[in-house]
Amino acid sequence: MAEPLLLLEGLEAGYGPARVLFGVSFSLARGEVAALLGRNGAGKSTLIKTMMGLLPPRAGRVWFAGRDIAGEAAWRIARLGLGYVPEDRRIFPDLTVKENLAVGRRPPRPGLPVWTEDRLFALFPALAPLARRPAGTLSGGEQQMLAIARTLAGNPRAVLLDEPAEGLAPVVLEPLAEAILEMARGGVAVLLAEQNLDFAAAVADRAVLLARGRIAFDGPMVQVLADTALREAVLGV
Repeated sequence: MAEPLLLLEGLEAGYGPARVLFGVSFSLARGEVAALLGRNGAGKSTLIKTMMGLLPPRAGRVWFAGRDIAGEAAWRIARLGLGYVPEDRRIFPDLTVKENLAVGRRPPRPGLPVWTEDRLFALFPALAPLARRPAGTLSGGEQQMLAIARTLAGNPRAVLLDEPAEGLAPVVLEPLAEAILEMARGGVAVLLAEQNLDFAAAVADRAVLLARGRIAFDGPMVQVLADTALREAVLGV
C-alpha cells in the first residue's frame, strides 16, 4: 500500500486542564474523502484545529506528506499544502471575491491540479458574476463557496473542512458536494467534519466516528448507513 498522505498516531489535545481528544489514530490517502462524524462536543473541531496547528497537541503525532507536523505553526502547515476551511469561514469581508482568492493563492504543486481563478469560477459558477463584490455582502452559501475556493487557490494536497453544510439551504449543498468530489478526482485528500449525515454520505466513501474524543468506528460509510444501532449510539440519529 502507498504511504498515507495524512496519518494521526495517538493524538491527544484539549483546552487548559480539560482533555478533549484521547489517543486518536487514523489515516487519509491521496484522493480520499473521509467524513469525520460525531455529536456536538465529540471533539471534531478540536481534532481539526490540532491537525492544523491552531491547538498544540498534548501527545501523539500528525504526519503529513511524510513529515511530522504536530506542534508546527499553522502558517507552516498551510505552506506544506494542508488547506483548512473553518466553521465560521473567515473570509475577508472588505475584500472582493477576486481579492479573497488572490490572498489564498500559492504556487502549483507537482502531480496535483492547478486551481486557477477560471477553474474556481467554473467549479462555483455562482461566484463568477460576484467577482468584484465585497465578500461581506454575499449570502451564507456564497461565502461558504468562497471559503472553499480560496483554500483551493492555495493548490493544497489535502483539505480539512469543518461543518461546511451547517445552516445552508439544500440548493447550496449540491455545488459544495460537487466541489468536494472534484477535489478528490484531482488527487486532493479531504477530511470532512460534519453532522449532516446525508451530505457526508453523498461525498464520502469512508466514515470516522468520534465519540467523547475517541474513535468509535472507522470504516465504510455504507456500514454506518446500514447499522441503526451504531448511528443511534454514536450520532444520535
